[in-house]
Amino acid sequence: MRLLRRTLKLVILLALIGLAVVLYYIANPNLPTYQQPSDLHYLDQWSEEQRQTYYYTPQGTTVKGLRYDWISALEMPFGTEKFARLDYLARFGFLTDPKQQPSALNPANLPVGFTRHQDSESGEHFLDISCAACHTGELRYKGQAVRIDGGAALHSLASTVPTLRGGGFGQALGMSMAFTYYNPLKFRRFAQEVLGDQYPQGRDQLREDFKQVLDRLLATAFNDWHRGLYPTEEGFGRTDAFGRIANTVFGDVLDDANYRVANAPVSYPQLWDIWKFDWVQWNGSAMQPMARNVGEALGVGASLYLLDEHGKGVAEADRYASSVRLHDLYTLEETLKQLQPPKWPEAVFGKVDLPLASRGKALYTENCAYCHAPDPKPRDQRLAPSRDPEWKMRVVPISIVGTDPTTADNIADHRFDISRLGWTKAELSKLDVRLYGASLDEVDFKSISSAKGLAYITAYVENRAYQDAGIGPRQRKEMDGYGLPIGVQEKRGYKARPLDGIWATPPFLHNGSVPNLFELLSPVYERQAQFWVGNFEFDPERVGYRSDKFPGGFLLDTRVTGNGNGGHEFRDGCRQEGVIGRALSPDERLALIEFLKVLGNAELETQLTDVPVRAWTPGPNCEG
Repeated sequence: MRLLRRTLKLVILLALIGLAVVLYYIANPNLPTYQQPSDLHYLDQWSEEQRQTYYYTPQGTTVKGLRYDWISALEMPFGTEKFARLDYLARFGFLTDPKQQPSALNPANLPVGFTRHQDSESGEHFLDISCAACHTGELRYKGQAVRIDGGAALHSLASTVPTLRGGGFGQALGMSMAFTYYNPLKFRRFAQEVLGDQYPQGRDQLREDFKQVLDRLLATAFNDWHRGLYPTEEGFGRTDAFGRIANTVFGDVLDDANYRVANAPVSYPQLWDIWKFDWVQWNGSAMQPMARNVGEALGVGASLYLLDEHGKGVAEADRYASSVRLHDLYTLEETLKQLQPPKWPEAVFGKVDLPLASRGKALYTENCAYCHAPDPKPRDQRLAPSRDPEWKMRVVPISIVGTDPTTADNIADHRFDISRLGWTKAELSKLDVRLYGASLDEVDFKSISSAKGLAYITAYVENRAYQDAGIGPRQRKEMDGYGLPIGVQEKRGYKARPLDGIWATPPFLHNGSVPNLFELLSPVYERQAQFWVGNFEFDPERVGYRSDKFPGGFLLDTRVTGNGNGGHEFRDGCRQEGVIGRALSPDERLALIEFLKVLGNAELETQLTDVPVRAWTPGPNCEG
């Protein structure tokens, strides 16, 4: 009996030690070290006022109800250092300025895109993750940093599932909150800082509110983990945007049976010039600017109430209350119209070789312009006649471009049961939604696609938000964007956007599966099957982030579902299976890259010399 008790105690002790080790590593995620740049260069993309408006205008997201002043008061799981100190948040890839100080727009002195909004009912200020958090980039070279406004973020924001090797912000935030709640000394310090003169009388209510938010965070992490919703790790600079929005709206808010495996992470697309596009999103599935922004806000965490307190559908006149902020979304959209593509900073990355770029221009005309050159349409051929210019976006079928199909396939194939909402087709016909390539008669409420379902939900959310804000039809037409309806098209392909500023947006392809432009212009067999992501250090010759192994990095494996690096290939032989052009020699690849550094920069483009352009050839006839 004594031996049994000793054995049992030993087992319990080992289990506790094991649990402690696991908690330690989960609470201390695997992250890159942060080295502050000696200088941060802002490019001439817009004014400082417009930049700050973009960085810190809220859109209505709530991060599970996290209050703005809480994040400043949170401590690290172990010790008393603050969780939200800039040098720590920068390790997740969030962007800071070595010289930044608290301001009226950013009183807590948080990274780009961390802002706040005030709830109209409770008066509470919620932490609000804005579009700038995911659509602002930075490149570093020899100790200097270049900010890319409207570019692609390289942070680790999306994942909530705790792992021993992961570096997700959601994991770290959840652990910080859990250690604060369950450690009386930590919670006392936290409460004293948050409540100030209202301590201790407000302590119990604060603890209750804090626990509700913590429970939501932990429940989301558990739900994502035990359902295996996100098997393809996103790592730095990616999120399964379409899958997460669908799971949030159709699963979290509506019905557990609607959760779908989301295994198609995508990079964050750059935002300059998007107001000119006839269709946006990677697959060209969205048309109206306001609907695109409302959908994004819902996916990032804006509150949404699709059912009443009894779990029943909401009456047509009351659909659907949310926390999205229409005036702020309109401000962001109008501000982004002023954003210019970044120009290659020669003082930091080196002079452009103009003779080489001249050769590259001829190669661009031969190999790239057909899909990627802007295609402005005359007024009578535009979706929005008043939009000038309006560029027609070419959506290239997967059967031609050959890039990883998982994103486009998931959007086209996933179906959701929304019958609990109690909609009728007669009600939907009154909404300002236009289906391209489909009709309302074909809609099945027990099996609706994500694009169509989100379009109708967004239409109701917009209607309610405009109504609550007292905004009339004339002003609404302007705020929606050129009077456009909520358009939906579902194509198995990816949008080929103009390439001005493309040099500033690594890694490449929609899923970030190619680390630099040189490899993108190379045959697939020359591309890296695995490479490391999360290092901001830039390679100005091959044009991409450094991709060799480093501490705290994320290993992107292109053999994993959703991570494929095939397609968009330049290789001699048949024009099939994603081969879109002839093989380019290494010198030709470098020449084309040199031209992409100046594309859109009128000052440098005018200095190029004319070089004869080879005709594009379709390749050999491989049929039969």
